[in-house]
Parts: sequence; C-alpha cells; structure tokens
Amino acid sequence: MSDEEGPSVEKTNSEDSSLPEQELESVEEPKTSEDTEAVAEAESVEPEPAEAPRPVDEEASDSTEATVDESANEVTTVIPVVPAEDAPPTEVVESAPATEAIDEQTEQFEPPAVVVPPKPPRPEFVQQYDTQQLEPIQQQYEPVVREPEVVAPQAPQEQPDAPASASSRKWVKPAIAVGAIVAVAAIAYGVDIFTSSGKTPRGTQVAGVDIGDLTPADAEATLRAQLGPRLVEPVAVHAGGVDSEIVPASAGVDVDWSATLSGVNAQPINPITRITSFFGSREVPVVSTVDQQALDTSMAQLAANSDRAPVEGAVVFENGKATGVSPAAGQALETQQAGSTFAAEWSDGGVVDLPVDEVPVTVTQAGVDRALQEVAIPAVSGDVVVNGRDGKIATLGVDQIGEVLTFTPDGSGGLTPQYNTDAAIKILTPQLVSTEVQPKDASFTFAGGKPTVVPGVVGDLINWPDTVKGLPVLLGSTASRAAPAVYGPVPPALTTEAAEALGINEVIGEFTTGGFEYASGVNIGLAASEIDGAVIKPGDTFSLNEYTGPRGAAQGYVESGIINNGRPDKAVGGGISQLATTLYNATYFAGMDDVAHTEHSYYISRYPEAREATIFDGAIDLQFRNPAKTGVMIETIATSSNITVRIWGTKTVDVTSTTGPRTSPTSPNTVTLPEGPGCVASSGAPGFTVSDTRVITDHASGAEISSNTRTVKYDPVPIVKCE
Repeated sequence: MSDEEGPSVEKTNSEDSSLPEQELESVEEPKTSEDTEAVAEAESVEPEPAEAPRPVDEEASDSTEATVDESANEVTTVIPVVPAEDAPPTEVVESAPATEAIDEQTEQFEPPAVVVPPKPPRPEFVQQYDTQQLEPIQQQYEPVVREPEVVAPQAPQEQPDAPASASSRKWVKPAIAVGAIVAVAAIAYGVDIFTSSGKTPRGTQVAGVDIGDLTPADAEATLRAQLGPRLVEPVAVHAGGVDSEIVPASAGVDVDWSATLSGVNAQPINPITRITSFFGSREVPVVSTVDQQALDTSMAQLAANSDRAPVEGAVVFENGKATGVSPAAGQALETQQAGSTFAAEWSDGGVVDLPVDEVPVTVTQAGVDRALQEVAIPAVSGDVVVNGRDGKIATLGVDQIGEVLTFTPDGSGGLTPQYNTDAAIKILTPQLVSTEVQPKDASFTFAGGKPTVVPGVVGDLINWPDTVKGLPVLLGSTASRAAPAVYGPVPPALTTEAAEALGINEVIGEFTTGGFEYASGVNIGLAASEIDGAVIKPGDTFSLNEYTGPRGAAQGYVESGIINNGRPDKAVGGGISQLATTLYNATYFAGMDDVAHTEHSYYISRYPEAREATIFDGAIDLQFRNPAKTGVMIETIATSSNITVRIWGTKTVDVTSTTGPRTSPTSPNTVTLPEGPGCVASSGAPGFTVSDTRVITDHASGAEISSNTRTVKYDPVPIVKCE
C-alpha cells in the first residue's frame, strides 16, 4: 500500500467477515499510568491529515509492536484483537502521522506485546468503548485487522529533549527539599548579616580576650579593661637556661589600641566562615608600641643575669693531684631579637621564650681527657729534683707542679702544655744559693784621701735556664726525675778594668749641711751609708729612693720631723730631706743634669734659698743624670751634727750660683692643736718668692755652656700652738 492511500481495515483469517465493523469486539491492552500520560500527550498534539497506513510486514513477530517508519515519519501500533466466539485473534494496526511528542514517548516507553485470550462479546462495553474511547482515537489512528503476530521490538532511537522518565522523577522530592534548605539558609544568612552589621566578627579574640559580636567602642573598652592591667604585671620569660620576669610597662612596651582594633576585620561575607565562627575563635595579635631605649635597657639587665661565659675544658692541680674540668658552652642573649620577641609575645599569656646565642667552647672533653692522661697525671707522679754541689739538692714538689705546668687551648679542641721555667727557677734557686759564688762589682776605697779601685769578683752561678730546659722531659717521666745543676762563671756588672777606666780621681762637687736633731741624724746616717760608694756611669741616672729602697722601721729608721700638709709633723724616716738637699747641692756644683727634685713647701733656714730638695718614700724622689764622658762616684761623710756629700770624677766644668732677692712676702697664720705627740710647736715664718741662677762654664776654656734660673715660692711657716 502506498503512502498516499487512505485508511482501511483488513480482515484476515476470519470466517465472519460480514459482521459490521461496529460490532467487532475490540480488546485494548491494559494501560499503565505512564501509558495514559503518553496517550494524553499524544492526543494533545493537533492531528495532521491522515495518510494511508502501510501494510504490516508478514514476517513481523506475532507480538504487539510499535514501529517507526523513519522515511514516512509514521508510528505504527499493533494491537491484538480477539473476535467473538471462535474467531481467531486479529491485529489492529493504527497509524498516525509521526510527531515529536509521539517520538519522545516511543523512545521512553515501548509496551510489550500482549496476547489476550478470547472472551464472550459484551455489546454494552463495545458500544461504550465505541462512543467514548474508540471514536476519539480513530480520529488519529485507523485500525487494521490482521492475523496476530509477534513483532520483535525495534531498538530505541535517540531523540533529543526526551521527557523525564520515572527514574528521573524520583529525584524531584529530594531536590525540592534541598531547595527548601538552601532557601532557609539564605534567609538565615541574611538575618545574620543584618543583625551583626557594625559589630566585630563573631569569635574574635585579642590575647585571649573575647571581643566578638561587639561594637568597636565596646570592643576597645573590653580590651582596655582586661588587657590593660597586664602591662603592669610581670611576664615570665625564659632565656636559655635562665628564668626571669619582665614588666612590660617598665620595659617600654604599651598597647597601640587603635592599630590592634584595626586588625579586627569587618564582618566576613563567606558563609562558611560565618558558620564556623559559631564553633571556634579567631585570634587577632596585639599591636604594641615600644620605647626602644627602655626596652634595650631591660634586655641589657636581663642579659646581665642570663649570659654566661663558656667553661673551657682545662686541667687543674690541687694538693698534688691533677683533675680535668669538663667544658660547658656559654650563652649570650640576642638583645635586639629578644626585645622584638618580647614586644610581640608578651600578651600571649604564656612564658616568652627569648632567643640566645650559644657561646661555644674551644676545648672538647676528649682534649681534656687526652691532656690529663698524657701530660698532667705523669707530671704529678713524683717530685722533680735538681742536684747541686756538695750533695745539696733543690726539690720541685708535686704540690708545686701546678705553678710550673699549665695548659692552653691548641685551637683544635685539645690542650697544649705550657712550662713556666721562671716559676720553677724561683722555687729552686733559694735552695741552692749557698752553693754559688756571687759576682761582686769593682768598687772604690778612699784610703789615703784618694779613691782606689777595689777589684771585682767573678761569680760562679747556676745557669738556671740550662738547668731547667729539660723540665718537660722530667715532668713526663715516671722513672728518673732528677737533673744536675749547671754552673758557670758570671762577671760583675762593673769589672776591675771598667772601674779603672771611669776616670774617678778627683772631687768635682761637694756640699755640707748641719743643724739637725738626733733622730734626724740617725736616719740621715743610715741613708748616707746606703749611697756611699755609688757609681754612676756616663749617661746613667741616679734615683735616691730606688738606690736606698724602703726606709721604714724594719730597716732601722726612726721617727723624726717632716712637713705634713703645710705644717710640722713627725714620721718614721723623717729628716732624710737634709741628705737630699746636701746631695742635690753636691751634684749641682758637679755639673750633673737635674732630672727631678722638689723644694719644701716652706723655707727651712739651714738650706740655701731655691736650692734645696725634699724627699718622701715612694712619692717624692731626687734624680740626676751624669752627662760627662767619665764616671762619677758618691762619697758620704756623716757625723752627729752634719752631713757631707762629695762627687768624685774628672773635672770638666765649673759651676756658679746666683741667688736673687726675696719678693712677695706673705704672713703666717696661727694653728692651735691639742697638746701631744702629734703637735709640734712652731713660731712661724713669713713666706716669700726667690730665684736661683746656675751658670755652667767649660773648665779648660771658661766658655759658658748653660745658664738656668729656677724660681721658688715658699709658703709661710704657720704658727703652731699646742694646748
């Protein structure tokens, strides 16, 4: 049948074909709800002009089948019909123009072919079906009656925009529920945004202080009330192994309230952030202000307590035993970084751990152990002995080894032994001094009124450097620990030949003073004997204090008069100034160079004006230098009433002294002191100023060599009354 032919009904395998079409019993396949919806959807499509149905392929399956003719855009539906009584089953083929709605339905649902058994005719039902159901359907489909066949289902064709199937419609309710939840959440989000506007974010904390959900003013007030007092409370700090406390305010640390609150961000927009804020907190750091000078001072004070120097590994000797000192690293506070750390973390509420630098040691424990075992312990294994002459010995005991043997770091973690031979010599020398012959300088005697050279003596002394050079070997030995003393000749500092060549053969300067009391005479005599015979070589400088040494009671000196703070007083060794004045004048006329001398504070009548000297042990000295090419010698002659000093040498110059008049006189004051040993009565004397001029000329030619003037101001001698 061509596509242009109209609808027709074909009867097959039926003996009662003369029955009217209206009396045929048509049995329709039961419809599901889905089928009903599909038919309704199909009926809603406006029908197109009917086309002649195509005959059903005889080779088709005997089951009900819906086929789609892609070339004719038709849908053919095979409906099995069972006639009354013994009529064989027939097929009703309904065809209609293909529409998009029908295509979609056939793609989604293909009802299986159903064979319905014969039933007795029901005219009433047929009539109802014809008038109410069949007729509307026939407007779209023209039934065709064929032999019942089973038609194989055709593979579904993919069509775009297929309507939702039953499997997809099962997600409708969950989707509606989710949408409802989202809507509720959106409403809650909006309400939360609205109610929290102008407040700090929920869950915000500053140094453990909760300021969430507060206005900025309330947040600042809360912070000031709870965080402010912490500024004056001690904060525990830990620096290396030292625990201490620092008060932030005392260290120059304060809170920058504005900057701290500016770190509290505006209300977050992210809904997840807003939800999590109900269950957690967000910490905002405190922003501190710093008085750097005060903070540096605080850190320096902390460093004074926390810093420690490293303990270097060492070996020490005690009571003849050697022990090792284990090394320990030191520490030093990183003051700048420590200050920054404290300023940043003081408000956290815990112990602030401040950074420190480790100060390493240079000697390891292995180095200490090695020095101890290899050097120190053998060194104290026994005494070290030095054998002198005549069977005498000197001993360096085990308890004295520590004075001789020490250790220094070798730069590689170990210890290097150091041997102090000077200390060893100092210990050993006194024990063998009796076996030595001391050298003696050549000297002069004045027998016969003229200096005569007394020959010097060559000494025979122990050469201690050579004797103790084997000390490291002796200390390291556990067997032989003895060595012989090495003796050798030692010439005197002034040999006989050198003394004879000095040219000391005449007096070139001499001076005498007198008028001292007995106690002063004792002291003057002792000091004079000390310097008698002293030789000053060309270019050398003589010091009275250095030559005599201490002048105390142990040396035989007694208490005598001195000038103390501008008034007369007494002290042991007093009166030596008269020897100094006499020696100064003798060297003055001998042409010696004045190196150092000091006049008395007030004038003493037995001395020449502006040409006298005082002296005090360890404080005021008298020094002169020999400028001649020949040597000079000091001769002293002391009696109970006067002292004479002569300078011997070779005369090459002549000296004259000119003393000027006294000027600028000053009157004395009166001092009254309690009567007793500390009071020395005095009638007083006026003060004045005076000058002295020394002129040196060549002895052979008379030519002037030098002229020097010295001006001296004397204080008045106070009037002292003892009451």
